[in-house]
Amino acid sequence: MDRNLAMDAVRVTEAAALASARTMGLGDLHRAEEAAVQAMRQAFDSLDISGTVVIGEGSEAEVPVIYVGERVGRGRETDPEVELAADPLEGSRLCARGMPNAMSVIAMVRNGHFLRVPDTYMYKIAVGPAGKGAIDLNRPIRWNLNSVADAKGVYPEDLTVVVLDRPRHEGLIREIRETGARIKLIPDGDVAAAIATCRDETGIDMLLGEGGAPEGIIAAAALRCVGGDMLGQLRPRSAVETEQIKALGVDVVDQIFTMDDMAQGDVLFAATGITDGDLLRGVRFRRGGAVTNSMVMRSKTMTVRLIEAQHRFDRKPNYGDL
Repeated sequence: MDRNLAMDAVRVTEAAALASARTMGLGDLHRAEEAAVQAMRQAFDSLDISGTVVIGEGSEAEVPVIYVGERVGRGRETDPEVELAADPLEGSRLCARGMPNAMSVIAMVRNGHFLRVPDTYMYKIAVGPAGKGAIDLNRPIRWNLNSVADAKGVYPEDLTVVVLDRPRHEGLIREIRETGARIKLIPDGDVAAAIATCRDETGIDMLLGEGGAPEGIIAAAALRCVGGDMLGQLRPRSAVETEQIKALGVDVVDQIFTMDDMAQGDVLFAATGITDGDLLRGVRFRRGGAVTNSMVMRSKTMTVRLIEAQHRFDRKPNYGDL
């Protein structure tokens, strides 16, 4: 993956973040999502890639842009062929309510591919580099917590586990609490939580539980760039979703996928904060412009760049007005 493409990628997430940040706290999920999607799609047109969206907003029949199978980028003969996983607004409810950890994220892969998944659930376990190799979805929750604690040289009671605050997680939460480990419940945004396991300053050691499968693929791509670890198992909610999974080439529906199964090849990941969060500050508007905070990572070099950008709306496209 051309390292210069990293800076182009972050311009795409910046565009989506600037647009959706205008809607922060207004309570309108649809408006927030629409602003991010339209801005990201417009920004894609400036990229020197021949890209195919494989993780997006839905099927072509469901959404007009950033749909699975859509071709994006300039698409010239000399442009690299890449696969894209995009979430213009990770945490639409977070943005609409002005809550922490809303982000815009994309991942690209060249000379590889992303696992194709429908809009279903995935059971996930994610850890940072210190816990790499210490997780196993075939083992009980207690075993995984003890294993990660041993790998990090701490007690299970010292661990902080992030879990989506959902009724379906009542049993999981009870199991975690029985080990003595601490829990941080979040309303949405498990991509940010997965990445947070790789940054010591967040105090987060593990992500556990069921969340969106497309978001799981994006999280796996990010963790590959920073040396973390993740396992996932698809959890279809209906016979229709089971058939969709099989139609995408997954013969064993309850197969456990490794991080490398989910995101193969040379991966590039970019994210821009929309609201303040564990990883990134949100968009700050000021007279005539705004300030954004972003993260860009590459699996090849494991370089992580934190970028603060100052935008002047009189000198560039004002995606914030979309």
